[in-house]
Amino acid sequence: MEEFEIIFYDKPDGTEPAKEFILSLDDKMRAKVLSLLELLSVNGSKFREPYSKHIVDGIFELRAKVGSSISRVLYFFVVGKKIVVTNGFIKKTQKTPKNEIELAKKYRNEFINRGDY
Repeated sequence: MEEFEIIFYDKPDGTEPAKEFILSLDDKMRAKVLSLLELLSVNGSKFREPYSKHIVDGIFELRAKVGSSISRVLYFFVVGKKIVVTNGFIKKTQKTPKNEIELAKKYRNEFINRGDY
């Protein structure tokens, strides 16, 4: 089975919000998120709860938990077996923060409008 390609969204200034977030995590959480990204690349849209969940409008979240610490990384799919990882955050509330979802949508629109795929 052909794997999905994981792409980190890059802003016009060249920064990659999701990659920077992942690199800022402690060793255990970073290892967990990276292993989940690997599983996501293998399983694609078949990767489901408890590790991945569709949030809204084609935006998905990757769900990592180490002890009581919870991290989320948002992503979307594009044609050609590609997954674009947009942003991440430490989860502190029950619901995914609306501003994080809006940011993921903004990054998706910018990515598609640039024709980067």
